[in-house]
Amino acid sequence: MQVTYKSVNPDCASSEATKHAKSTEENARKSALTRQEYHELCAKEVDFLLKSLPTGNLEDRHVHEHVAPNLPTHGAQIGRYINAQHYNDGLFSEVFKAIDPDADDAPLNNPTPTKLVALKITTPEMMQPPHDSRREARILTSAAKSAHIIPLLHTFEQAGGHFVLVFPFLPLSLTDLLTTHPHTPLPRSTTQPLLRDLFSGLAHLHRQGIIHRDIKPSNLLLASAQGPVSISDFGIAWSATDPGSEPPEAKILDVGTTCYRPPELLFGHRGYGTALDLWAAGCVAAQVVALGRETLFDAGDLGSELALIRSVFETLGTPTTTSDDEGGEGGTGWPEAKGFPDWGKMEFTRYPGKTWREILPEAEPDARDLVARHPYLN
Repeated sequence: MQVTYKSVNPDCASSEATKHAKSTEENARKSALTRQEYHELCAKEVDFLLKSLPTGNLEDRHVHEHVAPNLPTHGAQIGRYINAQHYNDGLFSEVFKAIDPDADDAPLNNPTPTKLVALKITTPEMMQPPHDSRREARILTSAAKSAHIIPLLHTFEQAGGHFVLVFPFLPLSLTDLLTTHPHTPLPRSTTQPLLRDLFSGLAHLHRQGIIHRDIKPSNLLLASAQGPVSISDFGIAWSATDPGSEPPEAKILDVGTTCYRPPELLFGHRGYGTALDLWAAGCVAAQVVALGRETLFDAGDLGSELALIRSVFETLGTPTTTSDDEGGEGGTGWPEAKGFPDWGKMEFTRYPGKTWREILPEAEPDARDLVARHPYLN
């Protein structure tokens, strides 16, 4: 809903789109008698919004497709980098795979991995908060190096207001591995090192006051199926020491990706911290040890925040605002929620929550226990 509203109203602020989406979903929730009817009402609103787009826009709603519109898809030269081939798109960027002719002595027609680079082409003036490629470069440049953080090799300016970030080219992502096991766990020999690398990388970032804010399988890159994992895409990252980051207690809420977003974001808590990354990493861990491509929580086809909240509460139990020691029916205590701006605006069904054996039936016992002991999923 939020994405559709932004497509129809590209100049609106993210907060306006979020407000519209929440209002529409809440009205649908109040009007619907069944879950199916709720989804139908939301779908009708999406259709209504799309019909208000000019015909040309229906075929062309993605800003990122025009970051570098004049480059050929194959064989381009970008800066000193040659034979650039279009590889992927981001919301405000395009990624090209290219050859660095100065990297080593390998022949250009048979480049070694060290000769291959990924060029992330951005146009800073076109970007909307929290996206900021210059801040991304500053954070990666200032952060201490780690084997589990994608290294920034170089940056340069390009004609047309483009700012280009150069990274090593890593051919795989965790999404690719999960695709090969759509409904089953990854092999144990793969699972342990992948999760070790992920949490080691996050610990490294968090010690430096950096919150990634978009941990998900597609942002976890690998040199091979055995790893190591490199955390990538710091386009919306936050740093306590970077002047381009928001104040600590007024952070942007429009961060994270659908099913990996933690409840505090959904209830308007702008003072969130590193727990945001750890929640998302826990969701990733559940996929790695048991779920494959399926996500731990479900935001529905429309990416609804209310649907995501319901999924979290159905799975883990509806939390109370008392401490765990005080007990209460439903999920665990979450006293901090009383201070969240959007907590208490609606009543939620009291779900008791499921056991981890029910949630992750395919996982091996010790792997299931690893996720069950995650501090933010309990």
